[in-house]
Amino acid sequence: MRKLVSKEEREKSRKRNQVTVGVILVFLMVASTIGFAVQGNLGNSGTGNENSDKLTYNGFEFSYLNGFWVFENFVFKNNPKEVPDIGSDLKSIDEYRGKPLYIQSEDENAESELYVNLGQVAERVQKACVDSVGCGEGLPIKTCNDNFIIIKESEIEKISQVDSCVYIEGKKEELVKLTDQFLFKVLGIR
Repeated sequence: MRKLVSKEEREKSRKRNQVTVGVILVFLMVASTIGFAVQGNLGNSGTGNENSDKLTYNGFEFSYLNGFWVFENFVFKNNPKEVPDIGSDLKSIDEYRGKPLYIQSEDENAESELYVNLGQVAERVQKACVDSVGCGEGLPIKTCNDNFIIIKESEIEKISQVDSCVYIEGKKEELVKLTDQFLFKVLGIR
C-alpha cells in the first residue's frame, strides 16, 4: 500500500524539486559561461601583444583561431606567408561560383580545405574520378570540361590548370600548403 500524503506535503515536495532543478540549471549556465570565457582567453594570456593572432597580407586581414587562419568566411591551415608561391594563370573564384565542383584527392586534409572554402561558392562539391581505373563505386567519372580539382602526390611541387582541371601536386606533407596556395590564388589574395 502507498503511504497517504497530504496535499501540503506533495506541494512542498514539488517546490523542493523545482528549486533543486533550478539551482542545478543556474550552476550549469554560470559554469559554461565561465568555461567559454576562459577558453577564449587561453591563447591571449601572457603574450602582452593583443594582435599576435592577426596577420595582414596584401591588404587582407587574417585571424588565427583554434589552429586555423580565418579570412572573412574562408578558413586555412596556413597563412599566405607560410606557403610556397607556385602556380599562376588560375581561374578566379568567380569561375566556381554557382557551378558544381568535382574533387579527386590523395590527401583528406587538402580535400577538406577545398570542401570548406569552395563549398561556400560552388553549387555543390563532390568526389569524382578522372577515369574508371581505381574509381570508387558510385563516383561519377568527369573530364576537364567540368570544374575538377585533382590533388595527388608527386616529387615535383606544382599547381597547374588545363581547361577546367586544376592539378595540385607535391609531397604528401606539402599538399595542404599547396592547396592553401591554390585557394589564395583563386581568391586574389596572392
